[in-house]
Amino acid sequence: MNAIAAERSKLLSSRSIWWCAGLSVLLVAGPVGLIAAVPESGWQPDGTEFLTLGQLVVLVLAALTVTGEYRHGTIRVTFLAVPNRTTALLAKTVVVALASGVVGLIAGLAGRGTAWLMQPDTGLAELGSGPWRAVAGSAAVFALSAVLAVAVAILLRSTAGSLSLLLGWVLVIEPVVASLPRVGDDIGRWLPFANADHFLYAGLPEPGSIFDAGMPFGPWGALVYFAGIAAALLMAALGVANRRDA
Repeated sequence: MNAIAAERSKLLSSRSIWWCAGLSVLLVAGPVGLIAAVPESGWQPDGTEFLTLGQLVVLVLAALTVTGEYRHGTIRVTFLAVPNRTTALLAKTVVVALASGVVGLIAGLAGRGTAWLMQPDTGLAELGSGPWRAVAGSAAVFALSAVLAVAVAILLRSTAGSLSLLLGWVLVIEPVVASLPRVGDDIGRWLPFANADHFLYAGLPEPGSIFDAGMPFGPWGALVYFAGIAAALLMAALGVANRRDA
């Protein structure tokens, strides 16, 4: 608990967490407001369409909480204060994941609230349970995304390398895999962020996942699968961190 308290103090005392949290919410709610303000477009947003943009900011923030310490050497002080590296890194992961989950929930509510304020007739109840799952589930997806980003940052320890891999995976690799002839669908449906999108958007009029046509699991199964990948990667990262020099 002392390690968690120390990590919470480090995270919340940094201005970057507040800037990134605000940017994440803005990237989710801002485009919704712009689209809803132009009824001629014929698109009635439900407020969940741009959660992926906020998720990208969380990936960056979570990675920087680790690589920043390696870059400035403060991770050595952390390991001296908490000799058990697994405990120290797990405490950091828990704090970052919880903070990211709160940001995700606020972003989901902000996006939905913006859509409702701009177009009050687009009620969540009219669309079934899908939008409710996306709004509330954004907390879980953002938190698990942070765990995955922390794991990658522990493995690579480089800011440039971690951000390049994380953003490149989400924005380039998964979409490219989806477009591969013959094998794209078979491989793509097992990719982590495709399953996260499936959890958020399955059943909505405009699904956010490019693999919605043939996902191996339902929405909740996809979330469990995404959580399993994040947990496995974190375990691998902790094993590597305990074997090499700080």
